[in-house]
Amino acid sequence: MQVRHFHPLSHLPQTLLCLLHASIAFAQTQQALSLNSVTSFSSYTIPGSALFGLPPSSQLTVSIASCSSQASPARFFMTNSTSGIVPGPGGSTDVFEISLNNGYGQWSGSAPGGGLLSVQDLQQGSFQVSVSNNGTTYGILDQLPLLGDTTANQAIIFSHAFYPESPEQPNYPNYTLPPANLSASDNPPFTPTFNLVIAPTSSQLSSLPQTACTLINTSSTSSIIKNDLWLRDMDGWRSQWLIDGLSPSTNYTAYVIQDQLKVSGPIYFATKSAGFPCPLLHSLPYCPSTAYAVPLPPPQAPALAYDASSLPSTISSPLLQYMTNFTTMLLTFACGRDLYSTLQTCADCQREYRSWLCSVSFPRCSELVATTSPSSSGDNPQALFSALQPQPSGSTPRNQFFPNVSYAYTVLLPCLETCNAVDRACPYFLGIKCPVPQFNANASYGVGFIDSGEVGVMGQGRTGVAQDRWGNVWCNAN
Repeated sequence: MQVRHFHPLSHLPQTLLCLLHASIAFAQTQQALSLNSVTSFSSYTIPGSALFGLPPSSQLTVSIASCSSQASPARFFMTNSTSGIVPGPGGSTDVFEISLNNGYGQWSGSAPGGGLLSVQDLQQGSFQVSVSNNGTTYGILDQLPLLGDTTANQAIIFSHAFYPESPEQPNYPNYTLPPANLSASDNPPFTPTFNLVIAPTSSQLSSLPQTACTLINTSSTSSIIKNDLWLRDMDGWRSQWLIDGLSPSTNYTAYVIQDQLKVSGPIYFATKSAGFPCPLLHSLPYCPSTAYAVPLPPPQAPALAYDASSLPSTISSPLLQYMTNFTTMLLTFACGRDLYSTLQTCADCQREYRSWLCSVSFPRCSELVATTSPSSSGDNPQALFSALQPQPSGSTPRNQFFPNVSYAYTVLLPCLETCNAVDRACPYFLGIKCPVPQFNANASYGVGFIDSGEVGVMGQGRTGVAQDRWGNVWCNAN
């Protein structure tokens, strides 16, 4: 008697059998992704379609970032179901497509039993997958990098503020204020990893997928001379870069990448012309916001810019004495006990005075550049010029303690608001008086950019800011 053996699946329709075999093979080759990890893949390391296992989590975030400079037809599907279904374009109530926008895509939700992520039609290119239960994801930050200033070949750039400054408020009767020469603050308790990306605007970085893995792999046309942490202002700690090797009269685009996940930017800036004579000045503890070009002779080699260690004491010593004298006079008021304002304190007064003193003590060099900005009515654009004042070669410096330089340059005037901020923050008995816009204020200050210039009116200026993300700088706000 002949016994015939039947395969248990032989009775299934041929098309369903093929799909089942494909699913089994697919499941057998799936790769498990760990929680709170970032993994990179490319068409060279995985097939055009691939399956990944997702870990269980009550709050799972799956983020995708395209790392290719060109658009890819790849599609990403996931399921948080434990039924074993392979997610794909066929769709079901438990299958979700993660669509990419600007190179990013993500899914967040509950996956108590884990899940599956499938990649289809990869063809070519690369991507990253972030899996987390703490909300970590790719993305573009709202905060922008900050341009300090440029010369013909150099630039100072700051990251966005990543850790806020929380100074202790002094109290009566031991009301003490910071010394004139501020000491270096302790570094913040944590520091993200930052990468600076700079390229000529003509390279069209902004047209690429705005993902960290795409931007960080672009070639840089500059060299980093110095990179450190800097407590620039009340916004908090930033990473600071001194850049060299740029080309004169060139437009650049800059991004800052945080932890190889988040993108800050872009911002845009232009280098000065080849004949621009002023060197950069930065990293002054007593003037932490000062980071721009100043009318001084070139620093001694091998230094490429001035800082606190190379700035002549004939410039810094008088400034520190002014700061000390002002603080002494301010503390004759019963700070912390008596109120001269419901909004301002003696600490606010000293901080605003320091900012103003630094902006007028360190003249800022610039160049004439016409920009286009909305008119005050907001209807038609009009040419807008920065608050510039030419200084012929050999002319008397605006700061008497600066040396006479052998070159002509142009000064960018301080914003009038730096003076008004001191007036608003300080006690009346100090006698702070600022020039009036209707008379002679524009001889010493940039007027009408941030505030309108009308007496008692804050805001409503032509630009509303001292500088913007496009590289326009209208007055020196220090």
